[in-house]
Amino acid sequence: MAARDKLLASAIDLMRRNGIAGTGIAQLLDHSGISRRTVYLNFPGGKSELVAEATRVAGEATSALMRTFTAGADVASCIAAYPAMWREVMLASDFSAGCPILAAALGRTESPAAADAAAQSFTDWEEILAERLRAEHVEPETARSLATTIIAAVEGAVVMSLAQRSAAPLERTGKHVAELVAQHTRKAPAES
Repeated sequence: MAARDKLLASAIDLMRRNGIAGTGIAQLLDHSGISRRTVYLNFPGGKSELVAEATRVAGEATSALMRTFTAGADVASCIAAYPAMWREVMLASDFSAGCPILAAALGRTESPAAADAAAQSFTDWEEILAERLRAEHVEPETARSLATTIIAAVEGAVVMSLAQRSAAPLERTGKHVAELVAQHTRKAPAES
């Protein structure tokens, strides 16, 4: 793995665990095993540039994953895969890691560029979900609003699950998101 990619992967992991404020150059050096000089050769703008790029990369990766799981036949089940994805992330990290995009959004004072990248990721995710809902003949305005509700509910449930060290908030949210989508598409969600 190239030094730039190692730095980005380390930044994403640290942001998921510590937020932007808790992701400093010293932590990045230790976590990545990369030298300080290499950080500034790859990211002349330092931490702010690095976390902004890490946010963009993490957002694009999640967008690609969302496109994959929304390509299925049953829209309610496809959209229910979004909270299920975060459930697996939290369980695998023993509730120590959440969404790096959310961390970037909350870190505007540390890195406005990362917060802007987070905003773009949320917009992209909304469009992916809204597009899938429109494909099921949901009215465009309703599809957009429903997509916003899904993203907001799941991201909020991630925060609650991390705080409570329990997947229960995310599981309840996932169930109701699938039911909500089914109401708008007139299809019953599959049992999980």
